[in-house]
Amino acid sequence: MRHAAAVPVALFSDHYVNIRAPHASDVIAAQLRETGLVTVDGLHNRQNVLALAARLMAITPHPHSAPDGLTLIRDTGSHAHRAGFAGLGSGDLQAHTERSGVPRPPRLMLLVCLRPAPTGGDVLLADGRDVHARLVHSCREAAITFSQPRTAYFGSGAGHATQVITAQADGRISIRLRQDGLARWSPIAQPYLPRLRGAITDSQHRIILQAGQGYLLDNHRWLHARTRFTGDRQLLRALGEPLFPLPEGFAPCPPAAPLATSARRCRT
Repeated sequence: MRHAAAVPVALFSDHYVNIRAPHASDVIAAQLRETGLVTVDGLHNRQNVLALAARLMAITPHPHSAPDGLTLIRDTGSHAHRAGFAGLGSGDLQAHTERSGVPRPPRLMLLVCLRPAPTGGDVLLADGRDVHARLVHSCREAAITFSQPRTAYFGSGAGHATQVITAQADGRISIRLRQDGLARWSPIAQPYLPRLRGAITDSQHRIILQAGQGYLLDNHRWLHARTRFTGDRQLLRALGEPLFPLPEGFAPCPPAAPLATSARRCRT
């Protein structure tokens, strides 16, 4: 992983916002509109996390969340080998969109570390804008295929037929992905999965979260993953809809002609 091997503090420091500073909420909103990612610190307990989440989003419940809407993410010891539950184990967690199997995934995800793992548990983040640009450059045909409707089905029996790349009416693009046992692919998309995974790997950046640190991301733009870990690693997660204007997805880089108008043959 070329970028994931870079100095872990770079992405955190580059996207850091001091949540205790005046007008921090406005700064966070502006940065999410620009880059889709904000890193934070000083969140050492559940009350801190809930207070920040409530400032920025209308919290939406998750099947595993507590009544306040927050979900404790840890190795439960009983979910590791169940499809769709890798986040509650200690193994590698592949790059994905949170709640990819519902018709409209929550727009924002706040993830905060309460207790880091003794070893492992690094966060791997990939900007969908970079993933899309790499895919278009290396194999435009793959990018076209992953933008075709209903080329993926994410979730169990109550999941959702969709596509990885969705072009909005204004030309912006959003990303949706899962790669576990609850992801099924159209025969036309299956051959291009190595290309997609390669673009994600080349776009990943590593963060090693310490206690009280976390990140807030646009769940329709960034893909998040995790390395395997040992010990009682604990994080709190909030999902929700922004309390401020946030354009859908991202503007592609570089701006390109519609994918369907031009294809480049590539080896799969």
